[in-house]
Amino acid sequence: MAAVLAPNAAVAAAAGEPDRAAIDRFVTEFAGNAGYPDVTVAITKGDRVVHVAGYGRGDADVTATTPMPVASVSKSFTALAVMQLVERGAVALDRPVADYLPDFHLADPRAAGITVRRLLNQTSGISDRTLREKSLPQPDSLADAVPRANAATLAVDPGTRHHYTNTNYHLAGRLVEVVSGEPYADYLRRHVFEPAGMRSTTTITHAPGGVTKGHVYAYGASIPATEPHRLVAGSDGVVSTAEDMARWLVVQSNGGRTADGTRLVSPESVKAMHTSSDPRWTYGMGWDTSEDGRVRHSGIWFTHSAGQLLLPSGYGIAVTASSGVALGNEGTGALEDGLATLLEGGVPDTGSSLRLVIDLVLAALTVLSLVLCFLALRRSARWAATPRPGWQRALRLLPRLVPLVFLVTMSDLVGLVVGGGRDISGVQLAYYSPALVTWLTVSAVGNGAVLVTRFVALVRPRRSPPVVAG
Repeated sequence: MAAVLAPNAAVAAAAGEPDRAAIDRFVTEFAGNAGYPDVTVAITKGDRVVHVAGYGRGDADVTATTPMPVASVSKSFTALAVMQLVERGAVALDRPVADYLPDFHLADPRAAGITVRRLLNQTSGISDRTLREKSLPQPDSLADAVPRANAATLAVDPGTRHHYTNTNYHLAGRLVEVVSGEPYADYLRRHVFEPAGMRSTTTITHAPGGVTKGHVYAYGASIPATEPHRLVAGSDGVVSTAEDMARWLVVQSNGGRTADGTRLVSPESVKAMHTSSDPRWTYGMGWDTSEDGRVRHSGIWFTHSAGQLLLPSGYGIAVTASSGVALGNEGTGALEDGLATLLEGGVPDTGSSLRLVIDLVLAALTVLSLVLCFLALRRSARWAATPRPGWQRALRLLPRLVPLVFLVTMSDLVGLVVGGGRDISGVQLAYYSPALVTWLTVSAVGNGAVLVTRFVALVRPRRSPPVVAG
């Protein structure tokens, strides 16, 4: 595929226009390799929309007008809403959040240092480890998210370290409501979506919120699934189309103006959102930055994923996919990077996903666990009859508890090792990797059966040999 893409892409880049046929071929092959049933793509250059399309392999016909959640890309919308209020003089970035949310009062006195800016650049000191926003009961509204946040402790002093958590943007969304006097969804509709021409874009309070099913991945199959219930307003609740995301990219690339000149925010506010406030971290306000001048934000649900990327060359890229974050799939970043390479005249890598390899390994481990547990069950009577000290028997049985321990703690381990400290519940772990949960469950149940069977064999009275008369 690379050999086919290269000549056309280079010619198109030299002419200043993207090779749309090459884009189509690349996205189609990449989606097939990555296991993405449905993908939408929007590409802009400055204030021009140069390509929007949908690519569907699932049951539905996906087009550039198909609504799909953009997940945590939504944070850039919340940041822009706050910056609008800043420009109106209603909010100051470096004032404490409690000045705008009087019911926000953590027990930790350091919370007085949580400013609006620190919410937006994720340096409030709150983290998923200090407030488990996915595992805890979900608030009914953004207003209810504030008292829940009051239970948080601070991992560090505000402004000293970056900790990504949806809680910061739940609070920012509530700030928009309180300061503007409008519900968050209404504010975005009236002051962001409609002025930007994004008339097919909405925001929901809770997932799934009527959003079309996405997919989880297991053993090479993409399985339709409904997103688990969560509060997503402010943090990851925007639902949009490729056409509308193209309009959004234009605003970001055009100094806060739409293609027809409608101003949403000033160029200074756009630059502030796109710039990290401290060299200790790369996050700006709703956007992540890099030394090469690229600005982006990823978005992951358990059933969908998304991303947006702005290039120094003036190109903007927005992608959505109907397949969620998973073991072997951490989002659409590689697809965005491949499109960027193609747009700049390079040869993109169409990728080879590890998802199938990982799941096949987990399937083999599941079968192996079944076989080993079956053999151990058959040997239980002989095991019990073999003379051994009690401590030695206990020591031999103890490892059979390991699969159960891993099953119970795996959501925490995945959050720490893969998610960099993010929270994930046990139910959400099953979305993240059905194959991993299946292996651990089969192994835990099988080894539990061995434990019970061997214990019963040990305590069951041994039958005495029959007495022969005379």
